[in-house]
Amino acid sequence: MRTKSTVHAGCSATPAAAVPKEVTRSIPVSVQCLLWGRAAGRCEFGGCNQPLWKSSVTQEQVNVAEKAHIYSFSSGGARGNTGVATGDLHDLHDLSNLMLVCHACHRKVDRKRDGGRYTVSLLQQMKAVHEQRIEVASAIAPEKSSHVLLYGANIGDHSSPLNYAEAASALFPDRYPAADRAIELSVHNSSSCERDDSFWRNEAFELRRKFNWQVRLPAAEGEIRHLSVFALAPQPLLILLGNLLGDIVPCDVYQRHREPTTWEWPQDSETPLFRLRRPACIEGPAALAFEVSAMVGAERIRQVLGESVSIWSIGVASPHNDVVKSRRQKPEFRALVRTALDQIKTAHGQGETLHVFPAMPVSLAVEAGRVRMPKADMPWIVYDQVDPRGGFVPALTIPEGGKE
Repeated sequence: MRTKSTVHAGCSATPAAAVPKEVTRSIPVSVQCLLWGRAAGRCEFGGCNQPLWKSSVTQEQVNVAEKAHIYSFSSGGARGNTGVATGDLHDLHDLSNLMLVCHACHRKVDRKRDGGRYTVSLLQQMKAVHEQRIEVASAIAPEKSSHVLLYGANIGDHSSPLNYAEAASALFPDRYPAADRAIELSVHNSSSCERDDSFWRNEAFELRRKFNWQVRLPAAEGEIRHLSVFALAPQPLLILLGNLLGDIVPCDVYQRHREPTTWEWPQDSETPLFRLRRPACIEGPAALAFEVSAMVGAERIRQVLGESVSIWSIGVASPHNDVVKSRRQKPEFRALVRTALDQIKTAHGQGETLHVFPAMPVSLAVEAGRVRMPKADMPWIVYDQVDPRGGFVPALTIPEGGKE
């Protein structure tokens, strides 16, 4: 009969021999989760990339992933595991020794005892390339930051009610402000308005100067990647702002809504279609009327340019101030303006001047300016309706001086 060994007081017991940890085929759940994450749930065999969370036949959601050992779990498996414990790999279930694969690829790499052409180094390379590609692709976070740009100028006797907090709030949830203050292009404390002879010259000069300093140069240095534009000004200046913006950086141009008063886009609703009307015949100078928020009228244009004039028009069936209710309208409008500019240039010649008579919401005025391409489109003279001066008056020229 075996008897218990006793340990006398004051004496140390002889330590028991270390019991080796039992090795099982069960891969720890934590390692499996890491492997799925690193592989993004796709087969890591080079060129396969099959999604492993669904059936390729029925498209049902089901886990079809298998975990393949690069160094085999058993000594007699593909590629073996001789000498593994003496190298950098001490655990056959280590993440670095596992590949997430589909059943077909698993069978393929383990078909021969020595692995055949699917060597340890080749499988390690496949795993590294796949996981690096996933890392690069998933590291591309959606860019949601945007610099708020404010531009205001006096409209008649009214100053522009722009403020950063109201504009920044309108960005959510699509974007977030990139800075705690706006890029401010407005001329503050100006006492002049569009009926003053010096107004257009001074405002255009200051807008160009501030734009070059605060937008164009920082954008060229990569400091500005996206702009959210909030503008309230006479329409010729809004068109000039849009022409300066062009496509130097992506832009979201916001619209000030009246009912209720907000910059935030209302829920999508039915919106009118824009339409292009062409002149019956081509004669005299070319005029382009934007009749979106109000009718311009042929007679008002003829009072400025004479009876022989070709009047092109972009508008809606029933113009009014709150036509723009959806972001979707802006690309539609831009595409139609681009079509009109190309047709006008073909009909009249690129060297001729296009006379622009705008009556449209602020966002579309900016977008119209953005559509114009320097060196490809005709020079513009943009007019403004000034009642104290009897109708439309030439406000500014794009480009400045009439030449690019």
